Amino acid sequence: MIRISNCWEDYELLETGNQEKTERWGNIILRRPDPQCIWPYTGKQSMVIHGLYTRSDTGGGSWEWYKNIPGRWQIAYRDLKFWIEPTGFKHTGLFPEQAVNWDFLIDKIKGEISNTKKPVSVLNLFAYTGGATVACAYAGASVCHVDASKGMVTRAKENAQLSGLANAKIRYIVDDVVKFVKREINRNNKYDVIIMDPPSYGRGPKGEMWQIEDSLYSLVGLCSSVLSDDPLAFLVNSYASDISMTAVKNVLDLTVGKKYGGSTECYELGLQQSGNNLVMPCGYTARWEKK
Repeated sequence: MIRISNCWEDYELLETGNQEKTERWGNIILRRPDPQCIWPYTGKQSMVIHGLYTRSDTGGGSWEWYKNIPGRWQIAYRDLKFWIEPTGFKHTGLFPEQAVNWDFLIDKIKGEISNTKKPVSVLNLFAYTGGATVACAYAGASVCHVDASKGMVTRAKENAQLSGLANAKIRYIVDDVVKFVKREINRNNKYDVIIMDPPSYGRGPKGEMWQIEDSLYSLVGLCSSVLSDDPLAFLVNSYASDISMTAVKNVLDLTVGKKYGGSTECYELGLQQSGNNLVMPCGYTARWEKK
Protein backbone atom coordinates (compact mmCIF):
# COMPACT_ATOMS: atom_id res chain seq x y z
CA MET A 1 0.00 0.00 0.00
CA ILE A 2 1.26 3.48 -0.83
CA ARG A 3 -0.21 6.70 0.50
CA ILE A 4 0.19 9.97 -1.36
CA SER A 5 -0.18 13.47 -0.04
CA ASN A 6 -2.38 15.22 -2.59
CA CYS A 7 -3.40 18.36 -0.68
CA TRP A 8 -0.29 20.44 -1.34
CA GLU A 9 -0.54 23.78 -3.12
CA ASP A 10 2.92 25.17 -2.32
CA TYR A 11 4.79 21.98 -3.23
CA GLU A 12 4.81 20.11 -6.55
CA LEU A 13 6.86 17.23 -7.93
CA LEU A 14 7.48 18.36 -11.50
CA GLU A 15 9.88 15.87 -13.12
CA THR A 16 11.73 12.69 -12.15
CA GLY A 17 14.30 10.31 -13.60
CA ASN A 18 18.00 9.55 -13.94
CA GLN A 19 18.16 9.53 -10.12
CA GLU A 20 17.03 13.14 -9.94
CA LYS A 21 13.85 15.02 -9.09
CA THR A 22 12.70 18.54 -9.94
CA GLU A 23 10.39 20.17 -7.42
CA ARG A 24 8.54 23.44 -6.94
CA TRP A 25 8.75 24.84 -3.43
CA GLY A 26 6.46 27.84 -3.49
CA ASN A 27 7.69 29.83 -6.49
CA ILE A 28 11.20 28.36 -6.47
CA ILE A 29 12.18 25.31 -8.55
CA LEU A 30 14.98 23.02 -7.40
CA ARG A 31 16.57 19.96 -8.94
CA ARG A 32 18.43 17.49 -6.70
CA PRO A 33 19.46 13.83 -6.54
CA ASP A 34 17.09 11.06 -5.51
CA PRO A 35 18.31 7.45 -5.71
CA GLN A 36 14.75 6.11 -6.02
CA CYS A 37 14.24 7.69 -9.48
CA ILE A 38 15.94 4.86 -11.40
CA TRP A 39 13.86 5.27 -14.58
CA PRO A 40 14.85 7.52 -17.54
CA TYR A 41 14.02 11.19 -17.14
CA THR A 42 10.33 11.68 -17.87
CA GLY A 43 10.67 15.31 -18.96
CA LYS A 44 12.92 17.15 -21.36
CA GLN A 45 15.07 18.52 -18.54
CA SER A 46 14.63 21.91 -20.20
CA MET A 47 12.59 23.38 -17.34
CA VAL A 48 13.98 26.65 -16.00
CA ILE A 49 15.22 25.97 -12.49
CA HIS A 50 16.55 28.19 -9.73
CA GLY A 51 19.01 25.77 -8.20
CA LEU A 52 20.75 22.46 -8.94
CA TYR A 53 22.38 20.22 -6.36
CA THR A 54 25.30 18.17 -7.69
CA ARG A 55 27.11 15.45 -5.82
CA SER A 56 30.89 15.54 -5.58
CA ASP A 57 33.10 12.61 -6.54
CA THR A 58 34.84 13.00 -3.20
CA GLY A 59 31.60 12.93 -1.18
CA GLY A 60 28.98 15.50 -0.31
CA GLY A 61 27.95 18.02 -2.90
CA SER A 62 26.88 21.61 -3.42
CA TRP A 63 24.17 23.84 -4.83
CA GLU A 64 24.59 25.85 -8.03
CA TRP A 65 22.25 28.83 -8.24
CA TYR A 66 21.03 30.19 -11.58
CA LYS A 67 18.81 32.91 -10.16
CA ASN A 68 18.96 35.07 -7.07
CA ILE A 69 16.77 33.58 -4.38
CA PRO A 70 16.46 34.27 -0.65
CA GLY A 71 18.43 32.13 1.76
CA ARG A 72 15.14 30.74 2.96
CA TRP A 73 11.48 31.24 2.15
CA GLN A 74 8.06 30.19 3.42
CA ILE A 75 5.62 27.60 2.16
CA ALA A 76 2.29 26.48 3.59
CA TYR A 77 0.44 23.21 3.97
CA ARG A 78 -3.16 23.98 4.82
CA ASP A 79 -2.89 26.10 8.00
CA LEU A 80 0.70 25.07 8.72
CA LYS A 81 3.70 27.11 7.59
CA PHE A 82 7.33 26.14 7.24
CA TRP A 83 10.68 27.64 6.33
CA ILE A 84 12.44 26.10 3.34
CA GLU A 85 16.22 26.44 3.56
CA PRO A 86 18.44 24.30 1.29
CA THR A 87 21.42 22.76 3.05
CA GLY A 88 24.81 21.51 1.92
CA PHE A 89 23.47 17.95 2.20
CA LYS A 90 20.82 18.50 -0.54
CA HIS A 91 17.92 18.71 1.91
CA THR A 92 15.45 21.59 2.11
CA GLY A 93 14.31 21.26 5.72
CA LEU A 94 10.99 19.54 5.02
CA PHE A 95 9.74 16.17 3.78
CA PRO A 96 6.45 16.91 1.96
CA GLU A 97 5.36 13.26 1.80
CA GLN A 98 5.00 13.35 5.59
CA ALA A 99 1.86 15.46 5.19
CA VAL A 100 -0.01 12.11 5.08
CA ASN A 101 1.04 11.52 8.68
CA TRP A 102 0.43 15.12 9.71
CA ASP A 103 -3.18 14.78 8.58
CA PHE A 104 -3.56 11.52 10.52
CA LEU A 105 -2.09 13.05 13.69
CA ILE A 106 -4.23 16.18 13.48
CA ASP A 107 -7.43 14.17 13.05
CA LYS A 108 -6.48 11.67 15.77
CA ILE A 109 -5.58 14.33 18.34
CA LYS A 110 -8.51 16.62 17.61
CA GLY A 111 -10.89 13.66 17.77
CA GLU A 112 -9.50 12.50 21.11
CA ILE A 113 -9.66 15.97 22.67
CA SER A 114 -13.19 16.47 21.38
CA ASN A 115 -14.41 13.09 22.62
CA THR A 116 -12.70 12.92 26.01
CA LYS A 117 -12.09 16.60 26.87
CA LYS A 118 -8.69 15.45 28.13
CA PRO A 119 -5.27 16.82 27.10
CA VAL A 120 -3.09 14.85 24.69
CA SER A 121 0.70 14.66 25.04
CA VAL A 122 3.11 13.81 22.20
CA LEU A 123 6.75 12.74 22.19
CA ASN A 124 8.49 13.42 18.86
CA LEU A 125 11.91 11.73 18.64
CA PHE A 126 14.57 12.42 15.99
CA ALA A 127 12.19 15.31 15.36
CA TYR A 128 14.25 17.25 12.75
CA THR A 129 12.69 20.63 11.85
CA GLY A 130 9.39 19.82 13.47
CA GLY A 131 6.84 19.07 10.78
CA ALA A 132 5.04 16.59 13.04
CA THR A 133 5.61 18.80 16.08
CA VAL A 134 3.86 21.72 14.39
CA ALA A 135 0.98 19.48 13.23
CA CYS A 136 0.42 18.02 16.71
CA ALA A 137 0.63 21.40 18.45
CA TYR A 138 -1.79 22.83 15.90
CA ALA A 139 -4.22 20.02 16.78
CA GLY A 140 -4.06 21.07 20.44
CA ALA A 141 -1.55 18.60 21.91
CA SER A 142 1.39 19.37 24.16
CA VAL A 143 4.59 18.22 22.43
CA CYS A 144 8.07 17.26 23.54
CA HIS A 145 10.40 17.72 20.56
CA VAL A 146 13.74 15.86 20.82
CA ASP A 147 16.65 15.97 18.38
CA ALA A 148 20.41 15.68 18.77
CA SER A 149 21.04 18.68 16.49
CA LYS A 150 20.78 22.12 18.09
CA GLY A 151 20.41 23.68 14.66
CA MET A 152 17.43 21.48 13.76
CA VAL A 153 15.74 22.26 17.08
CA THR A 154 16.19 25.97 16.42
CA ARG A 155 14.55 25.57 13.01
CA ALA A 156 11.68 23.66 14.60
CA LYS A 157 11.06 26.60 16.94
CA GLU A 158 11.04 28.94 13.96
CA ASN A 159 8.52 26.74 12.12
CA ALA A 160 6.24 26.73 15.16
CA GLN A 161 6.45 30.51 15.39
CA LEU A 162 5.74 30.82 11.68
CA SER A 163 2.58 28.74 12.13
CA GLY A 164 1.37 30.98 14.97
CA LEU A 165 2.34 28.45 17.63
CA ALA A 166 5.02 30.40 19.48
CA ASN A 167 3.01 30.08 22.71
CA ALA A 168 1.93 26.48 22.18
CA LYS A 169 2.89 23.83 24.73
CA ILE A 170 6.08 22.64 23.02
CA ARG A 171 9.18 21.59 24.94
CA TYR A 172 12.36 21.59 22.83
CA ILE A 173 15.14 19.22 23.87
CA VAL A 174 18.63 18.85 22.36
CA ASP A 175 19.73 15.42 23.48
CA ASP A 176 20.48 11.82 22.56
CA VAL A 177 17.10 10.13 22.17
CA VAL A 178 17.89 6.97 24.16
CA LYS A 179 19.33 8.88 27.12
CA PHE A 180 16.36 11.25 27.12
CA VAL A 181 13.77 8.45 27.11
CA LYS A 182 15.54 6.70 30.00
CA ARG A 183 15.35 9.92 32.01
CA GLU A 184 11.65 10.26 31.17
CA ILE A 185 11.08 6.75 32.55
CA ASN A 186 12.78 7.76 35.80
CA ARG A 187 10.64 10.92 35.95
CA ASN A 188 7.51 8.85 35.29
CA ASN A 189 6.54 11.14 32.40
CA LYS A 190 3.95 9.66 30.03
CA TYR A 191 2.83 10.35 26.46
CA ASP A 192 -0.30 9.50 24.49
CA VAL A 193 1.43 9.61 21.09
CA ILE A 194 5.02 8.77 20.16
CA ILE A 195 6.55 9.59 16.78
CA MET A 196 10.06 8.67 15.73
CA ASP A 197 12.04 9.31 12.57
CA PRO A 198 15.25 7.37 13.25
CA PRO A 199 18.16 7.61 10.83
CA SER A 200 19.81 4.46 9.52
CA TYR A 201 23.02 5.59 11.15
CA GLY A 202 23.89 8.56 13.31
CA ARG A 203 25.58 10.06 16.32
CA GLY A 204 24.18 11.87 19.33
CA PRO A 205 25.41 15.26 20.58
CA LYS A 206 28.21 13.58 22.56
CA GLY A 207 29.14 11.03 19.93
CA GLU A 208 26.60 8.36 20.92
CA MET A 209 26.33 5.75 18.17
CA TRP A 210 23.03 4.83 16.51
CA GLN A 211 22.58 1.91 14.12
CA ILE A 212 18.93 1.20 13.29
CA GLU A 213 19.31 -2.56 12.81
CA ASP A 214 20.86 -2.94 16.25
CA SER A 215 18.86 -0.34 18.16
CA LEU A 216 15.30 0.02 16.88
CA TYR A 217 13.71 -2.89 18.75
CA SER A 218 15.23 -1.86 22.07
CA LEU A 219 14.30 1.80 21.55
CA VAL A 220 10.67 1.02 20.70
CA GLY A 221 10.50 -1.27 23.72
CA LEU A 222 12.01 1.47 25.87
CA CYS A 223 9.49 3.98 24.55
CA SER A 224 6.59 1.69 25.39
CA SER A 225 7.49 2.42 29.03
CA VAL A 226 6.65 6.11 28.59
CA LEU A 227 3.32 5.54 26.88
CA SER A 228 0.25 6.49 28.89
CA ASP A 229 -2.20 3.88 30.18
CA ASP A 230 -4.49 4.52 27.20
CA PRO A 231 -2.24 5.65 24.32
CA LEU A 232 -3.45 6.82 20.94
CA ALA A 233 -0.72 6.08 18.41
CA PHE A 234 2.91 5.15 17.80
CA LEU A 235 4.51 6.01 14.44
CA VAL A 236 7.91 4.93 13.14
CA ASN A 237 9.15 6.51 9.89
CA SER A 238 12.06 5.31 7.77
CA TYR A 239 13.67 6.77 4.65
CA ALA A 240 16.96 5.12 3.78
CA SER A 241 17.04 1.93 5.81
CA ASP A 242 17.47 -1.53 4.31
CA ILE A 243 14.97 -2.81 6.86
CA SER A 244 11.56 -3.55 5.34
CA MET A 245 8.41 -1.89 6.64
CA THR A 246 7.04 -5.31 7.59
CA ALA A 247 10.02 -5.78 9.92
CA VAL A 248 9.25 -2.48 11.64
CA LYS A 249 5.57 -3.45 11.88
CA ASN A 250 6.70 -6.65 13.59
CA VAL A 251 8.68 -4.58 16.09
CA LEU A 252 5.57 -2.55 16.96
CA ASP A 253 3.45 -5.70 17.21
CA LEU A 254 5.92 -7.36 19.59
CA THR A 255 6.27 -4.32 21.85
CA VAL A 256 3.45 -1.76 21.79
CA GLY A 257 0.83 -4.09 20.33
CA LYS A 258 1.62 -6.86 22.80
CA LYS A 259 1.24 -4.46 25.71
CA TYR A 260 -1.77 -2.42 24.58
CA GLY A 261 -3.61 -4.41 21.91
CA GLY A 262 -4.84 -2.14 19.15
CA SER A 263 -3.85 -2.56 15.51
CA THR A 264 -0.70 -2.04 13.46
CA GLU A 265 -0.25 -1.29 9.78
CA CYS A 266 2.54 -0.21 7.46
CA TYR A 267 2.50 1.75 4.24
CA GLU A 268 4.83 3.39 1.76
CA LEU A 269 4.81 7.15 1.40
CA GLY A 270 4.93 8.68 -2.06
CA LEU A 271 4.64 11.84 -4.12
CA GLN A 272 2.87 11.84 -7.46
CA GLN A 273 4.51 13.60 -10.36
CA SER A 274 2.44 16.33 -11.99
CA GLY A 275 0.90 15.46 -15.33
CA ASN A 276 1.22 11.66 -15.16
CA ASN A 277 0.69 8.67 -12.90
CA LEU A 278 4.28 8.18 -11.78
CA VAL A 279 4.68 7.96 -8.02
CA MET A 280 8.07 8.56 -6.45
CA PRO A 281 8.57 6.39 -3.32
CA CYS A 282 9.64 8.32 -0.24
CA GLY A 283 10.20 5.79 2.52
CA TYR A 284 7.52 4.29 4.72
CA THR A 285 5.65 4.45 8.01
CA ALA A 286 4.74 1.68 10.43
CA ARG A 287 1.87 2.83 12.64
CA TRP A 288 0.20 1.41 15.72
CA GLU A 289 -3.05 2.90 17.00
CA LYS A 290 -5.61 1.99 19.58
CA LYS A 291 -8.90 0.53 18.33
